[in-house]
Amino acid sequence: MNLNLTPEDIAFRDEVRAFLRDNLTPDLAAAGRLATSVFIEPEYSLPWQRILNRKGWVAPHWPKEYGGTGWDEMQRYIFASEFARAGAPGLAPMGLGMVGPCIIGYGTPEQKARYLPRLLAGEDYWCQGYSEPGSGSDLASLQLKAESDGDDYILNGTKIWTTHAHHANKMFCLVRTDPKAKPQLGITFLLLDMNSPGIKVDPIITLAGEHELNQVFFDNVRVPKSGRLGEENDGWSVAKYLLEFERGGGSSAGLEAVLGRLKAHLFTSGADAGLIRRFGEVSMRLEAIKITEQRVLSELASGQPPGPAGSMLKVQRTELMQAIDTLGIEALGEHAGVHQPDAWMPGANVPVVGPDVLVTGMARYLNNRAGSIYGGSNEVQRNIIAKAVLGL
Repeated sequence: MNLNLTPEDIAFRDEVRAFLRDNLTPDLAAAGRLATSVFIEPEYSLPWQRILNRKGWVAPHWPKEYGGTGWDEMQRYIFASEFARAGAPGLAPMGLGMVGPCIIGYGTPEQKARYLPRLLAGEDYWCQGYSEPGSGSDLASLQLKAESDGDDYILNGTKIWTTHAHHANKMFCLVRTDPKAKPQLGITFLLLDMNSPGIKVDPIITLAGEHELNQVFFDNVRVPKSGRLGEENDGWSVAKYLLEFERGGGSSAGLEAVLGRLKAHLFTSGADAGLIRRFGEVSMRLEAIKITEQRVLSELASGQPPGPAGSMLKVQRTELMQAIDTLGIEALGEHAGVHQPDAWMPGANVPVVGPDVLVTGMARYLNNRAGSIYGGSNEVQRNIIAKAVLGL
């Protein structure tokens, strides 16, 4: 693949930069720069999503007939890179990045017409009901029961580590519809309303002191069968398809932006030679990931799912993210342990203890420890690679 920019690519890059200059407000840019995880609070992500939707740029990776841009892989790479470099806030990944492509791939015409326009416009905010107590990376062991009752399923059980469930009005969920079947069989994929009677959301506070995660309880919750994606008891196929997008979505541009802020501190603060050397090492790892992402994007552009390459990237990205976070904590030194959440808010007027550019360093470090677990643990990804790529 030729990664050199053509004159057309340069013109497109300039168009993206002009759009960012005219539409990315200081508050939105600060929200992106100060983010402590991949999830931005909807008070910032949704206004930005609506701006992008008006431009027609909210879902670059979707097929054009469903609201995508029709861009090639280089244009999508330029778009992501420029947005990260400008500090634009990330959009909620559960909707646009995961369930949206899944609805496009498995949904009926009625489901596509119902869900996709609202998803693009930010009218629906989605969370993911996968993990359960005792069923995280071993997702096939999930036990949330769904019993058939006429045109509905009745759900009883719980989901855990449900990111932004307290904000979401929609959930895509895996449920057990046949308890007698083998673990991967008897699972069904449902789309449901979070305001359904019988749903309760309890907060889980992270090590960084933030409310991002939740446990969700289902007590005789009725879900219409019209919300089923794919066939009954074939939800595992739908889930595997979705996880390829969760693991394969591009993120090197975001890592590059974080690394750029770390560089600004290291090379102006008299950092020791050991930190500078390690900065060079993680920079080289980032370049390798960027090339692999381009290969995956090329496959996606030709209509192919990312396949096992998504697992490769998931491992490499999350472990590099953690390496960058660790380097940032060491660069902060004695300031790393200062807990100052008031300074993480866009427009905050409180004094920052330590370097401004790394004010969220410890919060990012703590939140991103989960990166090698969520989306399927990295150990599971290595098993997938061993089987699908190495034939072991």
